[in-house]
Amino acid sequence: MAFFHYNNIHISGVASAVPTQRVAVESFADAFGRETVEKFSKMTGVKEFRKTLTHQTASDLGFVAAENLLTQKNIDRDEIGALVFIAHSVDYRRPATACVLHKRLGLSKECATFDIGLGCSATVYGLQVVGSMMANSDISKALLITGESLTKMVNPGDKSVAMLFGDGASAVLLEKKEGSELDVLLRTDGNGYNAIIAPAGGYRNMDAPRKDELWPDGNVRNLYNTYMNGTDVFSFTISEVPAAIRDFIRETNVGIEEYDCFAFHQANKYILKQLSKKFKIPMEKIPECMDRFGNTSAPAVTMALCDRYGESQGELIKTMFCCFGVGLSWGVASAVISTDDILPIVETDEIFEEGIINEPF
Repeated sequence: MAFFHYNNIHISGVASAVPTQRVAVESFADAFGRETVEKFSKMTGVKEFRKTLTHQTASDLGFVAAENLLTQKNIDRDEIGALVFIAHSVDYRRPATACVLHKRLGLSKECATFDIGLGCSATVYGLQVVGSMMANSDISKALLITGESLTKMVNPGDKSVAMLFGDGASAVLLEKKEGSELDVLLRTDGNGYNAIIAPAGGYRNMDAPRKDELWPDGNVRNLYNTYMNGTDVFSFTISEVPAAIRDFIRETNVGIEEYDCFAFHQANKYILKQLSKKFKIPMEKIPECMDRFGNTSAPAVTMALCDRYGESQGELIKTMFCCFGVGLSWGVASAVISTDDILPIVETDEIFEEGIINEPF
């Protein structure tokens, strides 16, 4: 079992950012029909989502979240010993987007910096990677930045996902602190690699045609767009995710009733209700923000925390994170977080103009 326990690793800050541009689900009524839109919104809980500007990326949102966090927490940037950026919607095929963020945030040359290519499970995998780096080094502070600009990968004619995904990013500050604990359980099923996929654009299929076509599932898309097999993803979620939560509870010997907050992936409202019912978790303990931000994939759980607790103070919350989706990849983590360290979600039109390269050097 890929279970990890870290002593003295503490989540000491969480911040999130979203684009200012809003897209209402009801705006798809002319394209998909009002009945389809209303049914979709009722099942998923999504009423609107945020969309990045043309040259705005996940790293722009991640930069704003991290900058806000470092500034509000008054952190000496030379103390940041690692920066890990997790996303599928990166700035370039090369270099690592984390290196761009390293420059923009003004971090030290002593800072280890790299990308991880994951989506929905980003937060739990990121906590494990950063926690392990810190536990086995002299790194005292580190940044985990997760983000996606999924709207750039969605075909507006695809009613299965066009109203579901939104753009956003989060930054998490981890520090060494006596008495803190961080637990993580990770799992993968690569047999489901094509359940959520953008088939073209990588090095396997670089030059596929961009022509939109009607696919067998009745939706319009091209090979560069995100495809999701909703039935397979739902089946995986209601079987594998509860099993992982049960195993995590057994390994940590901490019962469901001992948690104050369940930061679950914002896949859709129906899935959250199913998990609530299965584990007898009161819905008020499960933060929800997909009604206003949609499914943002990588930063979804931390955005939900910022949305719920960003204005709160003086409360310690024992939090279970549960992330699941594209890969197929999933995991569970737990930590105690002070609401004083959770910042409100900020809106931004930030664009790294220097990074828009249209001419030879």
